[in-house]
Amino acid sequence: MDFNQEVLSVIAEVCQDDIVKENPDIDIFEEGILDSFGTVELLLAFENHFNITVPITEFDRDAWNTPNQIIKQLNELR
Repeated sequence: MDFNQEVLSVIAEVCQDDIVKENPDIDIFEEGILDSFGTVELLLAFENHFNITVPITEFDRDAWNTPNQIIKQLNELR
């Protein structure tokens, strides 16, 4: 599985919703798929799964609002 697909799988697992795989441009916050507690859980999942640390202080919701944006941000942090 390539990195992008792995990221989508982690997002889907944390959000408990496969829609993020089917529509990677969906706004996960606006659609209520992820809230602030879920965000922390998601960042911890990325750290555990990919060994990529995303400090919550550097998390900009507008830059991390869709699965495709999340993939882009994580690629930049790798």
